[in-house]
Amino acid sequence: MSLPVVYLPEAEDDIDAEYRWYEGQRIGLGGQFLDALRELMDQIRDNPQLYGIFRRDIRAAPMRGFPYVVYYRDRGLDVLVIAVQHGRRSYRAWQSRA
Repeated sequence: MSLPVVYLPEAEDDIDAEYRWYEGQRIGLGGQFLDALRELMDQIRDNPQLYGIFRRDIRAAPMRGFPYVVYYRDRGLDVLVIAVQHGRRSYRAWQSRA
């Protein structure tokens, strides 16, 4: 059974900013970023425990083809996306969201 996904407003802002950056680099690249994110979110929705624990109960799922990581919490009845950040960015940039 697929779980619903809830995005923190800050995570939605992350996605929007990354989409705009990639689209600014090359037309269509932002769409490829969103496609990769959708594919990953489908995996998470279907099996939220697929990816390992990053900190406490926050899991980290790397995106295919892009150097980004989705940080999320499996809350049992849904999945809460906390951040979508570049893999080299410190978690301190978003830890207050958790």
